[in-house]
Amino acid sequence: MRMNNEKLMELRNQHTPPGLGVITPSFITEAKGAVMVDADGRELIDFAGGIGVNNVGHCHPKVVAAIKDQADKYLHTCFHVAPYEPYVQLAARLNELAPGTSEKMTMFLNSGAEAVENAVKIARYATGRQAVISFENGFHGRTNMGMTLTSKVKPYKFGFGPFAPETYKMPYAYCYRCPVGCKYPECNTACADLLEDFFITQVAAENVAAVIVEPIQGEGGFVTPPVEYFPKLQQICRKHGILLIVDEVQTGMGRTGKLFACEHWGIEPDLILTAKSLAGGLPLSAVTGRSELMNKPHVGGLGSTYGGNPLAVRAAQAVLEILIEDGLLDRAEKLGETLRSRFDALQAECEIIGEVRGKGPMLALELVRDRLTREPATEETKKITQLCYEKGLVVISCGNFGNVLRVLMPLVITDEQLERGLSILEESLRELKLSATQKLAC
Repeated sequence: MRMNNEKLMELRNQHTPPGLGVITPSFITEAKGAVMVDADGRELIDFAGGIGVNNVGHCHPKVVAAIKDQADKYLHTCFHVAPYEPYVQLAARLNELAPGTSEKMTMFLNSGAEAVENAVKIARYATGRQAVISFENGFHGRTNMGMTLTSKVKPYKFGFGPFAPETYKMPYAYCYRCPVGCKYPECNTACADLLEDFFITQVAAENVAAVIVEPIQGEGGFVTPPVEYFPKLQQICRKHGILLIVDEVQTGMGRTGKLFACEHWGIEPDLILTAKSLAGGLPLSAVTGRSELMNKPHVGGLGSTYGGNPLAVRAAQAVLEILIEDGLLDRAEKLGETLRSRFDALQAECEIIGEVRGKGPMLALELVRDRLTREPATEETKKITQLCYEKGLVVISCGNFGNVLRVLMPLVITDEQLERGLSILEESLRELKLSATQKLAC
């Protein structure tokens, strides 16, 4: 007999550790496009996308067809033992699509955290330096190096130390909560200039192998820097011979309306990291970098038993076809315009929305109890995600204070599904507003 959500949750609590937190009590039995169906037969509009994994939607027919075709041929040989054509084909395609004119090379791994680990290895080997600088509010995974480079302590780092040495954190361009007390644009992007000061007070530039940064901070609250920020940051890095690693694990594969989010700032990273939506739901990540850097590590110095698994790379080839040849990037751009318009209108109506930010369809609402003090509305955000779930919409929060609602719906979402999801979100925000008004009246 098929089990319902309640019974499955009992088994989950019995057989899996509580550290594996879950956001909703729904166990999914089927998912297509932007809709999931749970064990109780309930339909859920998906605004979470597996935390940014399902840009081309659940079970896209082209992705499924590619996986099935590959499954009939071979499942695994380990690229290091017996290489295969799809791995090389996908690497060539990513090298061609990566920003900039430099010749590129690509290696594949299994997860975003592994891509981070290997990018740091390559940067240290290529430069002969040890230190790595990351940013406050940033998230780079749950391995030891990933946790170390990540900013938020709870739940990601608490109790899991000691952490990797020779890593440093500096403030990010969080204009809504400026770390240096300035106001854009009068500030002249002073937060980027902090890097020069950092070399005096924290770590010498001569010791820094790389700066690693998300173009838009994912877990940190979809924090989006101004247009001048990245060109200035890259200029400082190049001045000191420091590599710029851009972590596009969540922002890549069309999430912002462009294949890579860093294209919005017109920069060419030395190393660029992709994962999540790269393989349409299968575990795959990539480090793509300038050939002169990727060529540095000795033979056998880089590797992964499962990295670039044949099923995953075939799925990724289909993803790139869907995004580029099938026009999903254009759809993403239009989706972003629709979302921005709706969210701006909602902000004008709801005082709890302090800021709407992001690029393309990668948008978020920072919720505050007071627009003047900008006190984070953490509990209110939890209530809204719960209200949305009860009405049939899965949407998740992020940010240091858990007060940011982020949307990561599949880019293939239909107009009708989008309208249903947005209507639920708007209705939930209005219900919260009404509830707060009633409490004040009492």
